Order: sequence, then C-alpha cells, then structure tokens
Amino acid sequence: MSNAASGVGYIGLGIMGRPCALNLIAAGYQLTVNTRTRSKAGAVLDAGAAWADTPAGVAANSEVVFLNLPDTPDVEAVIFGKDGITSAAGFNGVVVDMSTIDPGRTTEIAAELAGGGIGFVDAPVSGGEKGAIEGNLSVMAGGSETDFNRALPLLEVVGDRITHCGPAGAGQMVKTCNQLLVGSNLMAIAEAMVLAERSGLVSAATMREAVTGGFADSRCLQVHGQRMVDGTFVPGFKTELHAKDARIVDQMAAQTGTPIRAFEVAREALDRLVESGRGELDDSAVIEIVREEAGEA
Repeated sequence: MSNAASGVGYIGLGIMGRPCALNLIAAGYQLTVNTRTRSKAGAVLDAGAAWADTPAGVAANSEVVFLNLPDTPDVEAVIFGKDGITSAAGFNGVVVDMSTIDPGRTTEIAAELAGGGIGFVDAPVSGGEKGAIEGNLSVMAGGSETDFNRALPLLEVVGDRITHCGPAGAGQMVKTCNQLLVGSNLMAIAEAMVLAERSGLVSAATMREAVTGGFADSRCLQVHGQRMVDGTFVPGFKTELHAKDARIVDQMAAQTGTPIRAFEVAREALDRLVESGRGELDDSAVIEIVREEAGEA
C-alpha cells in the first residue's frame, strides 16, 4: 500500500470482520465494504466506510480486499461467483482471506488468481472477538513474499503477531493446527472445571484462579475459563464455526495420517452442541456437554 489513503475493501462484517474493519478505518484507510446482511455494516458505514452492492464493486475501489467469511464455499463464491471479485475489470490487487477454510483449496484459489494477475494471502487469525476489537490478533499468513509484503501494513493494523508461514495455504495449515490446540485445551479446561465442581471440595472458580499463572495457564483458561465459570456463552467465536473448523482438522489429519486423539473428544462435543441447537453459543459451552455426560454417568 502506498499510503494510508489507499483504497481497501472488506467483505464479511460479522463478529471478527466488523472490529477489524473499524480498526482499519481508525488507522486512516478508506474502506469500501460489502456483507451478506447489510444491517451488519451499520457501525462500519457510520464510521465512514462506503457501501458496494457486490464484491466486484468492492474490488473496483480497492487495492487490497479483505475477506472474513464462514467457510470455503463462501470464499469461492465471493471471489469467483457472479459479481465476484474476479469480475471487476482491471482489478490486479491482493485478496487477503482472513477466513478459516480448507488449506488445499486455498492453494488452488491462490494459483487461479495468480493466473489472472491477482495476488492472494491467506491470513487466518486467532484471538477471538476481543483480539479483533483490540487489534492484537495473531495472524498466520501464507502467500508469496511480494503479496505478503503488500498486505503487511494492513495486517499490522489488525494484529500484533504476524507470521509469514510459507506459500499460499501455509497460513490455513497453521490455523488448522491452532484449532486443534484450542479445541483440545477447551475440552481439558471444561473437564477440569466439572471435576472440581463434582468433588465437593473446591469450586470451578477457585480451581481456575489457583492454576492461573502456573504451567496449566493459557489464554483459553483466562478467557474461555471465565465464561465457563460465569455460564455466559455470548459468542466470541460460535460453536458452529469451531465445529466447521474441526472438520478441517479431521480432513487434514486423515490426509496426513496423523492421530489426533486428544482433539476427537472436543470435536464430538462441538458436534453435539450444534446438533442440539446450541451452535450459536460460544465454543466455551463445551462445558455443558461435559456436565451432561457427568450427569448421565
């Protein structure tokens, strides 16, 4: 990007996309935005962003276009579909995909775009809604050095730990590993809390306070553990999205022949929450599955 006035596009203004877009506006970038439900763009439009009716309209006014979408088919539709980014005449900028999608398909998308003179960086993030609001997300980026360097000044607005992991698809592969770690950790925290509760000797809140700061500490324990203690599951990250990510973890584990036994329990709990109509809850709600199973034992 040549300067802070250069055009930036943002497509997808949900829990993560909205605060990232607001941070880019606060940093001086001129945003053109589009999202499936226009009402979700209200805060971003109020902050000074321009609206485009289609992804192509976003690309027409941008050098870099960010995507923050639920799943692989959504990314494909926004890039290659009717009125998609690739239908914008003359667009030769960079697409920065902050969604969490299939690493293999990501590699293919990057190659297809490169054939049309469009750059691509897969840049999934970790840190949840809080990290997005505070602009301190961890960004796992894949792509060529050229494309990564074009996107880097913008990524530095939304994140404070930005790692160029390798070629296109590498960022998504690291995010897959991240979701394996987060899911396994969430499940272990939930099990520890229910174990404490059922012991009759100590509360989950006291157990959490006591182990925080030691080797068992983690950001998951600090943030999600507090949600478990409070029983407040307003989503920072929806269970249904983590369940989708879990399927990507399973897929990559199968393709590489990697056992992921610790994660299998977390995947089952996430799936059960979705199947029982609780997919809109924060993924820390896996503790409800542990409590239910304990009650059945």
